[in-house]
Amino acid sequence: MSVRGADTLGGRAAIVGIGATEFSKDSGRSELKLAVEAVRAALGDAGLTPADVDGMVTFTMDTNPEITVAQAAGIGELSFFSRVHYGGGAACATVQQAALAVASGVAEVVVCYRAFNERSGRRFGSGVQHREPSAEGAALGWSLPFGLLTPASWVAMAAQRYLHTYNLTPEAFGHVAVTDRRHAARNPAAYFYGKPITLADHAASRWIVEPLRLLDCCQETDGGQAVVVTSVERARDLAQRPAVITAAAQGAGRRQEAMTSFYRDGLTGLPEMGVVARQLWRTSGLGPTDIDVGILYDHFTPFVLMQLEEFGFCGPGEAADFVAADRLPLNTHGGQLGEAYLHGMNGIAEAVRQLRGTSVNQVPDAATTLVTAGTGVPTSGLILGADG
Repeated sequence: MSVRGADTLGGRAAIVGIGATEFSKDSGRSELKLAVEAVRAALGDAGLTPADVDGMVTFTMDTNPEITVAQAAGIGELSFFSRVHYGGGAACATVQQAALAVASGVAEVVVCYRAFNERSGRRFGSGVQHREPSAEGAALGWSLPFGLLTPASWVAMAAQRYLHTYNLTPEAFGHVAVTDRRHAARNPAAYFYGKPITLADHAASRWIVEPLRLLDCCQETDGGQAVVVTSVERARDLAQRPAVITAAAQGAGRRQEAMTSFYRDGLTGLPEMGVVARQLWRTSGLGPTDIDVGILYDHFTPFVLMQLEEFGFCGPGEAADFVAADRLPLNTHGGQLGEAYLHGMNGIAEAVRQLRGTSVNQVPDAATTLVTAGTGVPTSGLILGADG
């Protein structure tokens, strides 16, 4: 385990703009157009123009190259461009990359973006159809021949072990689904706006892969989301109240695979998120009691519970009761279960809204937010704080 002290990144950069397309099941336009719409919306929100941008960061899985988005959005010269691997695990890391570029003077204004037609185009939930030979893909040779073809089937292995170890039933996962959908029901941007659910609805939803039901699994979404990062000093002169990047971290655990880390000593936690948690707490000087809002990556409900435990909000096996008691405002936008599945980028935007005081499910006096990215894969996280 790393024993490094505090880094020098915290407090040097801030998120100053957020922008998104509508969230739908059939966007009717290209992924490039979605990306450009989101980027322009984020710049407009910040009070900046394309000419101000000199850096761009996205996901390796995004089909929209940085230079192509820059051309289409009217952005000029770029002094920094970067991509982060591992699907949803990249979300908070894109902001970390942007903050590092700004803090080091490599770039002044960096846009992070993610756009895809994940419902009308390539659907991740359809499972592995074809994969080119690679060292990374070799690990799947231990899973695919036995029918573990989809993310839900990979997560179900860990979920089943979690329930067995702590003597729980699948209702434990239902508390996360109900919480997310309650918030989505009040969010006009959410796909499930006006459609809350109950624990009974959760229990009645069809099995996907036991012990996961339909309402334990995130949506498939068409859409785009972008955020703009610049220095704290410049942020104070812009249109919006800045969300200061207090801490940022990435993490991969021992014996890490991408959602199939079944050969570790235990399957009841998320060691990669533990790496992120230790970094965030150490570099920020904060702890669980300092967090006002948690935006936790929720592609599958069991991993929300495990994240709460990895971050120390509660003990092992106690997270279901923690969520049921509403001890931490959680996924106030509705999460990927309720608002949209944008590989976690929409969660970063919600954390910013909470600090601005503009969330539709606003937490009074929210000053510190925790955001996490994809779980079960090498991952990342942020602590964002209000300026001053």
